[in-house]
This record gives sequence, C-alpha cells and structure tokens, in this order.
Amino acid sequence: MKKRYFAIPLLAGVACLVWTCKSSETAEKPPKKYSIQQFMEIVQLFGGAFSADESKILISSKATGIFNAVEIDIKSGEQKPLTRSIDDAIVAYSYFPKDDRVIYGSDKGGNEITHLYVRNTDGMTTDLIQDTAAKATFYGWSYDQKLLYYSTNARDKRYFDLYKVQLEGERKEEKIYPTMMAYKNEKGLDAAAISNDDRYIALTQPITTNNSNMYLRDTQTGKEKLLSDHTGDVQYDPQYFSLDGKTLYYLTDEGSEFRYLASYDIASGERKKVEEAPWDILSADLSKHGKYRVVAINNDARTEIKIYEWWQKS
Repeated sequence: MKKRYFAIPLLAGVACLVWTCKSSETAEKPPKKYSIQQFMEIVQLFGGAFSADESKILISSKATGIFNAVEIDIKSGEQKPLTRSIDDAIVAYSYFPKDDRVIYGSDKGGNEITHLYVRNTDGMTTDLIQDTAAKATFYGWSYDQKLLYYSTNARDKRYFDLYKVQLEGERKEEKIYPTMMAYKNEKGLDAAAISNDDRYIALTQPITTNNSNMYLRDTQTGKEKLLSDHTGDVQYDPQYFSLDGKTLYYLTDEGSEFRYLASYDIASGERKKVEEAPWDILSADLSKHGKYRVVAINNDARTEIKIYEWWQKS
C-alpha cells in the first residue's frame, strides 16, 4: 500500500475552529458508562467454518480464559467445546470437507511455534508436524476436497515448503495421514494460490514492504516463470485462479497509485486490468462454482466489501 499525503488548507482549519466553538454551546450527551464487571464478561470469538452438512459452525472462543475450539449448533445455538486446553491457545481452522473431523493450530506456552492438529470425532488428536521446532500454517482444501494443504519449515527453518495430505484412503483408526511435498521452497518463494486442478501454484517473493515478485510454477513440468519483471517498487499479490486454471488473478499497483485487480492468461501471457477503485483493493476471491466474485476495498480506512454476480464460464 502506498502512502498518501494531504495538504490541509488554512480555510479548512478555520472552518473546523468555528464548528468547535458552536458545538461547545450545545450540551453534549455524556457517553454511556460500563462497569468493570461488564468489561470482564466480554467473550472474544473469531472464525466461522461450516460443517460438511452445514448444521454446525466452528469457532475459536475465549470463554474459558484461553482460546479453544467450539462448535455451535445452528438450529439450537448450543455451544459444544471440542477442546479444553488450559495452557495453550487453540485456533480452530476448519471441519474436514466430508465429515466432522476438525483441524486446528496451537503452540506451546505462547512460543509461536504453531503445529497443526487433527481432532477425530472421538476426541483424539494427531499432530501433523513431528519436528517440535518446526512451524506450520494451514492452507486449506483442494477444489475436489481430496487434499489438505499446509506449509511448514520442518525441512529448512529458513523457508516454508508446501505439503499436501491425501484425504481419501487415510487410515483414521491408525491416525496415519499420507503426506507428499507439493512445493520445495529453496529460494524464499511462498505459495499464495493453487489452481483448481492442482497443476499451477502462484508464488510470491517479498523484497521490501513496497516491492515484491510473482512467479508461476507448473507442477507437471517443475518449471517456474517470473511474471513480474519490473523496475522500482511494485507490489504483486496473487489472489486466485479461474475455474479452468487458465487465468491467474492478482493485485498490483504497477503504473498506479492504488492496488487494482488484474489477470494473467497463462497460455498467451496477456494481461488485463479487471477492476480498479480510487483506493487500494485489499483482496479478491471467487466462489466455488464461479458465480460470485468478492472484492475488499480500503475505502478511506474502512473496508468495503463488493460482491459481483458474474457467472464465469469455464
């Protein structure tokens, strides 16, 4: 995001001064006061992932004084704790695509070495990361819901490799989750988006806070292509692929004061500006079946959400 600087005219300052004088003549309504007890009873909640049958929502709740995974029955509103940690905060990520197993993240005593855990329906858990000194990040599910993606720096503490876990055929009773490396990170390139057919991975390379590079990796050929050859400070941020995996959509401020949404045709290399605003576009995403595009815009320091119905034929 680029900084903007504004010159404030003297007249505007005078106008503000006059308004302040007038407002002082009117009695202001005193703010509502809350007791310390009310403040202490506030419960922090975040998250909101639906179960496979859409009957429950998974959240992280601090009702016990530390974050734990909690599921809420949509019809009754009843809350059911899935974890009961008293020492280590738990961040609930998602249910499994086809059953009520849950994946969550947690560290030990606030050491920020987050591991990924699978909670089975019987309450037993499996740590997907065996290296106690390695960190891990949940990336989500493949489009066909047969793979779980996550990254970890278990191989090399400098870089995060991308892994995929085969969900079909895993021996849940033995807690065995077959894992394969999807991308070996040897140059500091982080995975940002994966095509629906799992062939292409969009990679980012942060250089400074205002400058980055974007690469495209073809997992079939193993080749990586730089998509952001540029000079000066330019940001490139991959967002998603088209349904057919032929087009990459990304955010950039190339040639502009603000970040906008652009597209890159993988076969032809053609680039197009898709959407721009008088502010930075923060993120963009596509619904599972391509019917909706969701865009978040930093509208004068307030996040504005736009949803477009634009069925993508692919």
